[in-house]
Parts: sequence; C-alpha cells; structure tokens
Amino acid sequence: MPTTALAPYGPLPSAPQLSWQRLGMNLFVHFGMNTFTGREWGEGEDDPKNFNPTAVDCKQWARTAREAGFQIGILTAKHHDGFCLWPTSTTDYSVKSSPWRDGQGDLVREFVDAFRAEGLKVGLYLSPWDRHEPCYGDSPRYNDLYCTQLTELLTQYGELHEVWFDGACVIGPNGQKQEYDWQRYFSIVKELQPQAVTFGDGGTDVRWVGNERGYAGETCWACVDPKRVKFPGDSGIDTGVDAAAKGEFKRLLQEGDDPAQTPDGVWRAAECDVSIRPGWFYHAAEDDQVRSVENLVELYFKSAGRNSLLLLNIPPTPTGLFHENDIAAVLGLRKELDRIFAQNVATGSTVKASAELPEYPAKNLLDGDLDTFWAAPDSAPATLEIELAQPQSITVADLREPVQHGQRIAAWRLEALNESGQWITLSTGTTIGHRRLLKFEPVTTTNIRLHLDKSYAPAALTSIGLY
Repeated sequence: MPTTALAPYGPLPSAPQLSWQRLGMNLFVHFGMNTFTGREWGEGEDDPKNFNPTAVDCKQWARTAREAGFQIGILTAKHHDGFCLWPTSTTDYSVKSSPWRDGQGDLVREFVDAFRAEGLKVGLYLSPWDRHEPCYGDSPRYNDLYCTQLTELLTQYGELHEVWFDGACVIGPNGQKQEYDWQRYFSIVKELQPQAVTFGDGGTDVRWVGNERGYAGETCWACVDPKRVKFPGDSGIDTGVDAAAKGEFKRLLQEGDDPAQTPDGVWRAAECDVSIRPGWFYHAAEDDQVRSVENLVELYFKSAGRNSLLLLNIPPTPTGLFHENDIAAVLGLRKELDRIFAQNVATGSTVKASAELPEYPAKNLLDGDLDTFWAAPDSAPATLEIELAQPQSITVADLREPVQHGQRIAAWRLEALNESGQWITLSTGTTIGHRRLLKFEPVTTTNIRLHLDKSYAPAALTSIGLY
C-alpha cells in the first residue's frame, strides 16, 4: 500500500462528480407533449388530450439502455412547454389531465422503476422555462412553484444521480423577464439529493460543453473559474454581447480553464449532449436520419475520450417505444466499442518510467485498477515506455489520469517504434484528464513511448491501454 499520499493539484472532484464521470456514457430521453404534436419547442397551449402513448414501455427503454452500455437514464420530466410527466400538485397541465392510463398514470414513476430494475441509475430534467404557466415572469411566484415541482421530483422517486437544468429564460405573460433563483434551486438539490450532480452552464457540478453536437475540445480541462459563469444561462450567448465574448464563452465551455491561470478554479467537468436524430423529440420524417454507428463511435471518442461524458438522446415514438432504427444504432455502437476495447495488448507487458516515486511505480499503469497509479517525483518532463511481449498492430491508445488528485498534464506525445527501427509520432496533445482516447493509423510495434512534456505538478497516470 502507498505510504505517501500524492499531493493534490488544483480543484478536485467531489465523490459524486468522480463517480459520474467514470460512467462514460448516459442516456437522455426526450418524451412529452412535443412527441405528439411534432414540435421541438411547444408553446404550452396544446391540449393534454394529445398525450396518449398507446404502448409506452419504459422497460424497453431501460433494457435497450443496459444492452447499449448506458449507466444513467435522464428523462425530460418537464420541457419548455410546461407539460409535466408526473401528477404534480402545481398544475393540471400534466399526465393527470390526459387520457393516458385514464389520467392515473405517472411516467416519471414508470421510468425510474424500469431503469432501476435493469441496474441503472436515474436522473431527471426539469425545464425552468415554462411556456404554459401563467405566473412565469412573476419571479417570486414562479420560483415558489418551480421549487415545489423540483421538491416533488427529488422526494417522491428515490435516489437520483443527475438533475439537469438549462438556462433558457424569456419574458413571461406579464411582460417581465423571469429571474430564476438558482441558488435556491441548487440548495434544494444538495439538501434532498446530496449524491446527485447538477448540470448547467455555471454554478453546477457539471458544465455544458457549449454545443449540442456531442464533442468536447481537443484541450479539455475540468477546471473553470466560477466567477465567469455563475449560473445556467449566464453566458451572453442570447443577450446581445459581442461576437468575441460569445466565442470566448463557447471556448470556455469546450476547453475549460487552464488551472495554472485559475487559482480560484472549481471542478466542473463537461457533459456532451447530442441527439441520435436531427431533433430532440421523435419525428417520423427523421427515421432514416439516425446517426450511423461510425458517427456514434466518433462522438464517443470526442466526448468520453476527451475528459468529458457523452449524453446521447433517444426519443421514443408516440406509441411510447424506441424506434428500431435507434435501437440498432446504439446496439451497434456497443458492439463496436466492445470490439475496439476487447483486448488491451499492453497487459502483461513491461513498462518503465524515466522517474517514479517508490509508492507509485510504473507497473501500476497496467494493473487495471483506476485507483492505483504511477507518479513522477517532480514536475520535470517524464517518459514512459511500454515494451510489448511480441509485435502488435495498434490503432487506439487509452490514457487516464488519477483525477481524484487533480488534473495536471498539459502536453504529451505518443510514439511507436516501427518495423524499420524508427520512432514515429502517433499523436500529440495537451490535456488527458479522466480519459483521453487516441485513434491513429495502424502501426505494428513492440515499443510505445509516452512523453509527458508539460505538467503543472508531478505527472501521474492511472493507466495506459493499447488496442
């Protein structure tokens, strides 16, 4: 057992944040009034009688999620149109006014029960923007109503692991812009669901990555300056600020802040949300526009493989089932990822470091344990070399830092000894973080070298995988 703890560097993840990021890939489920009206953003004026899924089966959703390798399912309990998928006490604009289950149904209950039965965790999305609610814009009244809705979801459905917010905020029916009480919202979550992470632009545990295309930046720090983005929607993107400021905000979300320049930074890893279809809700016209397996693998490498997490949306049809095309795509993704990562050819190899602490030897890189690691004695550049037992053709590398002690590596190079006896560069980059996946042209080699050229504190890695 190690006798000396590795000194932490910069902001550190909480236990829920670390557990969340290790999941790698979560499922988003957009289902609601829009599913039946063909809209993406409903206006809150549609008749509740429209909501009537004839064969809704959350067990099918959960089974698909498990088979595809998702770890959490997140349901849109309320989208911007204000229609609630549970029988809330705050409004009649909910499933209790619909013909589904004769007005006795509770979609949130069916969802959480089905996912937990498959061994999966659950989360809920509650839109702050509510286009149906008459008191939206009367900030104190609406905040009270919203907090009641939030409390219902956090107390009636067991343990949640992610609570999803967004910052959409507009003028209410009274002509006043709604002012959300974000600190009150966050406090309610922390009090009632302390193991859940909150998602949003700022003030949360997890940050939006700044796009809805499913990828993080090539450089991706989990550090952010909390003063720059204080709450969801505190971005300037929709408030008329100049293009340079908008561009800087998007860069911040995609890349995070360099911890060496952010002494008061906090840990806020990115989540990459994207839909498997062009829209977030189901539209029959998009049945032939489902993402290909190849595209989903690329998204995985650019999200989970860039110190982030992939949140992939699958929208159920009006019958209440996942479409066969969507199921085929995510099961194809799982099959391809299983194929790629079936055998770590570095297992059983010899690994040497240019320097190491005795408590954290290089051999820890190949033991398959995310809680053991190699660490250098100082911040000088370091090199790790893996000698394979026999020549292997590789095309993917998997690098991971022990981020529970902070994210510190800022520049690296990966090399291979080719069949001509020459060292060739396979890939170069900046950050590694929780996980960095690299894909390159196949190379047959017996030796791999990883140069850690810049690290803000003694470099540390928990594993190197070669595939």
